[in-house]
Amino acid sequence: MPSRRHFLRAAATGAVAGPVALALPGRAAPAAPATPFPAFARGEVLRTAAEATAPDRLREAARDVPVAGRSDVLVVGAGPAGIGAALAAARAGASVRLLESAGCLGGVWTAGMLTKIIDGGRKEGVMREILALMAARGSDVARQTKGEIYDPELMKLVLEELCVAAGIAVQLHTRLTGAVVDPRNRLTAVLTESKSGRQAWLAERFIDCSGDGDLAAHAGCRFDVGINAQCECQPMSLMALLTGLDPAAVPDYIREVAGEKAKPNLLRLMHDAGIRPSYSGPTLRLLHPGIFSLMTNHEYGVPAYDAAAITAATLRARREIHDIVRDLRRIGGPWRHVAVVATAEQIGVREGRRIRGRATVTAADISAGRKHDDAVCRVNFGFDVHNVRPGVMFDGPDEIAQEVRRRRAAGAKPYDIPLGALIAADVDGLMMAGRCISGDFIAHSSYRVTGNAVPMGEAAGLASAVSLRRGRLPHELAWSEIKPA
Repeated sequence: MPSRRHFLRAAATGAVAGPVALALPGRAAPAAPATPFPAFARGEVLRTAAEATAPDRLREAARDVPVAGRSDVLVVGAGPAGIGAALAAARAGASVRLLESAGCLGGVWTAGMLTKIIDGGRKEGVMREILALMAARGSDVARQTKGEIYDPELMKLVLEELCVAAGIAVQLHTRLTGAVVDPRNRLTAVLTESKSGRQAWLAERFIDCSGDGDLAAHAGCRFDVGINAQCECQPMSLMALLTGLDPAAVPDYIREVAGEKAKPNLLRLMHDAGIRPSYSGPTLRLLHPGIFSLMTNHEYGVPAYDAAAITAATLRARREIHDIVRDLRRIGGPWRHVAVVATAEQIGVREGRRIRGRATVTAADISAGRKHDDAVCRVNFGFDVHNVRPGVMFDGPDEIAQEVRRRRAAGAKPYDIPLGALIAADVDGLMMAGRCISGDFIAHSSYRVTGNAVPMGEAAGLASAVSLRRGRLPHELAWSEIKPA
């Protein structure tokens, strides 16, 4: 099984290119530009020689890439893991740069409008701090649904204030496009594209919090994808915000009110009205009086590293949401004024690359409740495997289906994430945090939730900062040398 899902140096179809060779300048600060606006910003045409090597290939000529910044620690991705990593590293005394492709911090919490944090309530550190700040701003904490319900717009503000106060250099609207690995096999720079053009960013330590392991793949790390030879992954879902409903008139359908019965109640209502959602567990959550979040779709067979496929899935999902809400209005009664306020900018991705680390979290670890001396996070969430195809795939006779059933039957116990699962096996100076850490398919369905991403990021950020202080790489340190007493 592992050999089928083994990708050497990011060679999977549709994946990113391998390491980029780049001549890097010294540590001196770059000279100030002659004008306040570089040529690219002034609108001048940048002409580079290019050669067509095949009908579907173009070879770009070599070009200089300006170094836009240097830092001790560079974090790619400002989702829950990236926030934890950046804050921990900055508070430990490191200079930190945080790069994010969206126009806000928070990732799936904000651009993805998730609205619920799973397995965050028992965590200490940054996770507890964020929840306390959100509660102080008026975002509810709903314990009865085994998670924390929050307002995505408030989350944006709270995260921005935390990062500004910590002195973190944040850059939004900036997408990772490459990585530079030196002859010592150490990651030394990343390349990005943005409104400012192509830029290079140098650092001593790097943390991949992209969710999909984009930085590690660009650096040439091995990774696993999905569950079988076809690399099938759990489906994606697009979230939406609704208005026009009176909570007192629809209590049986609200997750925080009706509990476990809410989902089947809402599905039955939809089926009775001739609505067939692609997700069999449609979920309606109350955020504020008159404002709800809705999750009601599944997009199957979409690789997390294929922009064209993700685009098509997003368009389908958005159309499905609007069609469902339109048909709910036709029911009349309390539903007659329901309307879509917004759909998420980013479709929710449950599963992308799982980067090979120096340790691996397995389903057996979860069933046994395995503990580690180098534990960076205690996970209290069970297996949550969404079918990779429409229907009940995991009732099948194949070996994978049997293993999923066996693990579900055995149940999950609280278990530890070891430090080694956050350290890349193939490139030095690189750590991972969030759902792209090293683990198998079934274990990933447990640790991927965002309440675990934050402490994983916090551990990676602290380890990166401490390793610099001690003059050793993260993989050369024991957790006892990193974690404060």
